[in-house]
Formats: sequence, structure tokens, C-alpha cells
Amino acid sequence: MPKRFRMTRRFPVAMTEDGYRRLRRFATEAGLDEGEALSFLFEHFDSVTDSENLTARLRLFNSELDARKR
Repeated sequence: MPKRFRMTRRFPVAMTEDGYRRLRRFATEAGLDEGEALSFLFEHFDSVTDSENLTARLRLFNSELDARKR
């Protein structure tokens, strides 16, 4: 039986402009709205990410995070 798609949580999210533009582009290409696209990405996180690349990208992002907040 398929999962019922119902938004159960709403939360404020801070995103960079680049991140939001990429989310919107992904959502449009997939025929989803932004919330549905985020749900898809997080429900299938392990299968849509490369763990080695993710670790390196996360390390780089964290090193630049303080500068991005200013």
C-alpha cells in the first residue's frame, strides 16, 4: 500500500540563495513543489547521495559557514 502524502511538519528553514535556486530547479524538473522535493530527498537520502562526496562537501561547507552567516 503506498504511503499517503501528507505534510506532517512545518519548520522554518534558512537557506542560501544558491541552495534555494537549486531546490526550485530540482523541484521543477521533477514536477514537484519545493516541499515535495525536500520530502523526496530526505526520504531517499542514502540512495541519492554519495557518502564519500557528502563527507567532503559537508566539511567544506562547515569551514565556510561562519563567513556565510555574516
